[in-house]
Amino acid sequence: MTTIQADAPVATLINVFTVEPARQAELVAALNQATEQLFVGIPGFVSANIHASLDGARVVNYAQWASPEHFQAMLQRPDAQQHMGEIMRIADNTEPRLFIVCATHSVSAATTPPAGR
Repeated sequence: MTTIQADAPVATLINVFTVEPARQAELVAALNQATEQLFVGIPGFVSANIHASLDGARVVNYAQWASPEHFQAMLQRPDAQQHMGEIMRIADNTEPRLFIVCATHSVSAATTPPAGR
């Protein structure tokens, strides 16, 4: 399960893909399939969340790994490299980066302004 919390003991991958809007659904499907069939079984995988932009031009993968070392080990796997090659036949560009969560903010129900304001 994804937990977004400051100082959580995970490495967060945020990967922004640029894609032709006509191929966005195909990219989302490929990422979902690879996650379900491959990544969930790789040591150190924690979670993945796939986001599709409303304009159709981007897909974001917000994934968590147990550590940067687990993520780097995944990158060396031939099956993961094959998946990445397949994804890049759909996407135009990708910008993967590892992050740590520094802060989170939310509005509680008690402080949420009434509708219409």
